Amino acid sequence: MNAPDRFELFVLPEGSKKVTVTKDTKIPNASVITILREDHTVGNLIRMQLVADQDVKFAGYRMPHPLEHNINIRIQTYPNSTPLKAMEDSINLLIDEFERINTQFNNQVLRKKNMTDTYI
Repeated sequence: MNAPDRFELFVLPEGSKKVTVTKDTKIPNASVITILREDHTVGNLIRMQLVADQDVKFAGYRMPHPLEHNINIRIQTYPNSTPLKAMEDSINLLIDEFERINTQFNNQVLRKKNMTDTYI
């Protein structure tokens, strides 16, 4: 079968970088950010957060091949920002959102546990 070994889905090849940034020479204020060993989950999360940024003119991602878990995120910003800054801001906002979700989840688990303890 042509499917890669499962460990190849998340283990970086030796000597490779997780993230690389390539400036687009044809479009102003644009870059392509390649993230190795990630898939549609991360690509779509980042793209949606980038699109919500008012400084971002265009954001999209693609997976070059379905058997290779790498994504390319293309970002174009307005002149008052840079693609790298927009990416950093988006990732920081996603981290904050995940921390909020985690806190709410843990609070609800504790609440439910306290409710069941009172019935015993």
